[in-house]
Amino acid sequence: MNILGKSITKNGMLLGLFAIVTTGVIAGTYLSTRGLIQENIRHSEERALLEVFSKSRHDNSLLDDAINIDDSDLLGLRESKKLYRATMKGEFAGAVLPATARDAYTGDVDMIVGINLDGTISGVRVLSHRETPGLGDQVDYKKSHWVDGFIGKSLSNPEESKWAVKKDKGIFDQFTGATITPRAVTKAVHKALQYYAANITMISGINNSDSLAISKSAQINELNQNRELNNE
Repeated sequence: MNILGKSITKNGMLLGLFAIVTTGVIAGTYLSTRGLIQENIRHSEERALLEVFSKSRHDNSLLDDAINIDDSDLLGLRESKKLYRATMKGEFAGAVLPATARDAYTGDVDMIVGINLDGTISGVRVLSHRETPGLGDQVDYKKSHWVDGFIGKSLSNPEESKWAVKKDKGIFDQFTGATITPRAVTKAVHKALQYYAANITMISGINNSDSLAISKSAQINELNQNRELNNE
């Protein structure tokens, strides 16, 4: 019995030591990879932002210049999300706004909308949706480039009555067999422009009296747009 007891005790100690070592290895692996995982997430977020507001139009890190907003009326947000500000040589150049189309066919469509200083759209990307494959999922850039139809548009271009899909007498295409989702996304993008216009002072940090700074930033933005067009 003593031999058996000693054997059990020894095996128990070995198992306990093994558990401690294994836990230490797992914890060490987690700690060593956590930074890498967070960095990869950061790069993924930055890539998405750069798709709607290209690097040639700003020289700051969008991820490091963000504010939390929770607007539900115009942006349709169900929770607080980040708005990212772009600057060029220290001057405001535009922003990337979060927006949610709540009335799509199968639920919310979450997106980001890039808007230049002058109020024109620089890009739109859908981040998440549950739309039907082959129909409403064409709002996803991986499926089609339909959202590129918003680039260059603003509150005045087109006029408000034309901010709709063609079935509703607007200028934006709908999808064959699917109108509800493109209608919802078009409406959400238009409302994002309205939010930007209504909150430009808060977003940009530029006072209405700073017309000279605004004019200079607009010129920089226009120059960068022309450069991009020439490079295409």
